[in-house]
Amino acid sequence: MKSIIKESLERSMSYEAYRALVKQLVDENSNTGVSKTEELANYTKLNDRRMKRWDKTIKVSVEAQHRIAEFKRQVTWLVITESWCGDAAHVVPALYKVASLSENIDFKIVIRDENLQLMEQFLTNGSASIPKVIVIDNIREEVLNTYGPRPSEAANYVKRFVAKNGKLTPAFKADLQHWYNDNKGQNVIDDVTLMLIKLQEASVCL
Repeated sequence: MKSIIKESLERSMSYEAYRALVKQLVDENSNTGVSKTEELANYTKLNDRRMKRWDKTIKVSVEAQHRIAEFKRQVTWLVITESWCGDAAHVVPALYKVASLSENIDFKIVIRDENLQLMEQFLTNGSASIPKVIVIDNIREEVLNTYGPRPSEAANYVKRFVAKNGKLTPAFKADLQHWYNDNKGQNVIDDVTLMLIKLQEASVCL
């Protein structure tokens, strides 16, 4: 698996490069991934607007900033995503906001369909769900943790609905988008800040 991760890292891009790519795809009426369709291109346009909004408006509390500053391990967050993914448009900007507050977190992005071997190593309940974050120790070159595809509250919301109804409906997906808009990235920030605290505590025992 180390070789797969290494090869994916070599193909990775910065958040800024990813945002530039998405903007270019919008201009070209296209999308990332193997399948190029009008529907996915339209989702890419919508997601570009979402990410642009979150890039400007997501806030990190002073308390969370202090906790992020206390994280001292050298890690890479390797994020698997696609331009058309609705969850990713809300989650990835919040992830980047946290990473940007720590000099110890290197934030990289790869496209799922261009890194299928990597994705196969990090399935969620057998599904290639995105976005998916792989937390890699830069010194030991080991995977420390993963995160995604959805923040904890949204994941529980989805799990309860599927248990009751069997599958997600268009109406539920619309409700989920409203949840993301109301939450403003705070669940993602809380989740990954807690993850950083646990990883920092674990490092004391190494």
